Amino acid sequence: MRPARKTLRHPDELIAAGLIPGERRGEIEAVAARYALALTADVAELIDPADPRDPIARQFVPAAAELDARPEEMADPIGDDAHSPLEGIVHRYPDRVLLKPVHVCAAYCRFCFRREVVGRAGALSRAQLDAVMAYIRSHREIWEVILTGGDPFVLSPRRLGQVVETLAAIDHVKIIRVHTRVPVVAPTRVTAALVRALRAPGKATYVVLHANHARELTSAARAACARLVDAGIPMLSQTVLLRGVNDEAAVLGELMRALVECRIKPYYLHHGDLAPGTAQWRTGIDADARASRPALRPLPTQLRARHPRRLRQIADRPELSCLRRRRQRHGALRGRGLQRPPPRLSAGAAPNIGPRKLPCKEQGKIQGDARTDLENRWKIEDALIR
Repeated sequence: MRPARKTLRHPDELIAAGLIPGERRGEIEAVAARYALALTADVAELIDPADPRDPIARQFVPAAAELDARPEEMADPIGDDAHSPLEGIVHRYPDRVLLKPVHVCAAYCRFCFRREVVGRAGALSRAQLDAVMAYIRSHREIWEVILTGGDPFVLSPRRLGQVVETLAAIDHVKIIRVHTRVPVVAPTRVTAALVRALRAPGKATYVVLHANHARELTSAARAACARLVDAGIPMLSQTVLLRGVNDEAAVLGELMRALVECRIKPYYLHHGDLAPGTAQWRTGIDADARASRPALRPLPTQLRARHPRRLRQIADRPELSCLRRRRQRHGALRGRGLQRPPPRLSAGAAPNIGPRKLPCKEQGKIQGDARTDLENRWKIEDALIR
């Protein structure tokens, strides 16, 4: 019998809940000594212990393979430290910053790319938070502040409200975005008080939900999301492509439809990062494409596949050679003054638009516009693979 509404934090509690067999106690103790461990009651109740391939267990129940780090894996796989001018801030792009007010989560994903950090410290001190806010005030180019961590929703409504209120008082900050797993893993924490704490007059506030499988969107989770959306807070989603969880097109498609039903716009689709001990979840670029393209093609979601940081990590691998060749080819064409014919416009022939051919002067304008569009697309591709 599982303990009622109790967060499981120790291997013995996982054994008592029937989530792992007793003979695995030693290996799970070793994992828990290295990485944070917590499963909320809501997560534990979703797991089917009789199913060795349960997609919820695969995300939250620790395994000995997490201690098998590969040479290419790293403690800071996305390079946060290099862009952190002070504790609690990551300023990678000019117009936005990550603000990490807390390093604690309600439940810990086993594949987390910040697994070397989360669970080891609590919230920022008052002095640290004051320094963070002073930094944001002094950098007028900062347009968006993204609250992450850890999970900002584990803060009390009072403390979260103080952070949001301070940001709302900074004139050049226009967007406040909060990334969270709480509506899924601990939906009762999404109270009316927490929803009120997110309101920032004169600012646009967004909540981004991390969900990887449709089963996570229980009736309680859907109600928690509805409390946010009904209060006028738009919700987006982020999903990580995970082997054995959502790497099949049908499974991923079911998740995206469930999100849309909850009035959540699917937005980010991440590849797994090269965090230590996470190889068992990574799928590879080709497998990700096979799973995601058929699932997403019918959906009017405008979902953004977040490849860049993964591409930077494995830029020398064979599967990216086609991208490198494309970039080199585009560079060579630019060096010669372009000149590659615009798509579908044959040289010397005017496009058929309406019942008549266009005069030569208008032909040139259309070809010029097509060439500009092509160049713009090349710029986007170049930015992706740098």
